[in-house]
Amino acid sequence: MDQDEAMFGTEVKPKKKISFTKWFALGLGGLIGLSHIGMIGSLSNRQSKLPSINLPVGPYTSYEAEVGHEGYKISYKANDPKIMHVERDIKKKGGFLGLANNIEKVTEQYTMDGAVHNKSTTTEISTNGKSEACIKAIGGAEGTGRLVGSSIGASAAPALSGIPFVGWVAAGWVTMFSGNQGAEIGGSMAEDLNKNC
Repeated sequence: MDQDEAMFGTEVKPKKKISFTKWFALGLGGLIGLSHIGMIGSLSNRQSKLPSINLPVGPYTSYEAEVGHEGYKISYKANDPKIMHVERDIKKKGGFLGLANNIEKVTEQYTMDGAVHNKSTTTEISTNGKSEACIKAIGGAEGTGRLVGSSIGASAAPALSGIPFVGWVAAGWVTMFSGNQGAEIGGSMAEDLNKNC
């Protein structure tokens, strides 16, 4: 140790040599990184050779587009679907004394703004494969059954008309209910017993 080093208590380290290999590797890596950034920038600014299509798109539009280097083909519908429809099954009481459940299928059509489309474009009468003679027999039996049922209900009406305040309503309801049940029973009997059905 020198006298100066002993006096101050420090040790002098030898100087390192500069490694040109490290600086060359750092410079080459920086150059490659900058070239990649430049290449990404030039690719992002390049225009596509395919045609650009700008279609008005809304909640009720549909389109199909095929784009290629030769050109494009578009199938576009502005209001699709033009008429929407809803199908519902409604349960109604039926059968003898209203104990059975009949299911009636109801189809409603709506336009794009939500208004109900009431005009029917087609009239459809479903006979369920029954002949004209069968339909006439069922209709006649329903009329006869309604007459018989109303007669039976009318005979029970005087007993109900004595109820205070609501007797007259109850008498009319029994007569009407009996007529409807008689018509249903008569129609189903004619359908079961007629050979044309």
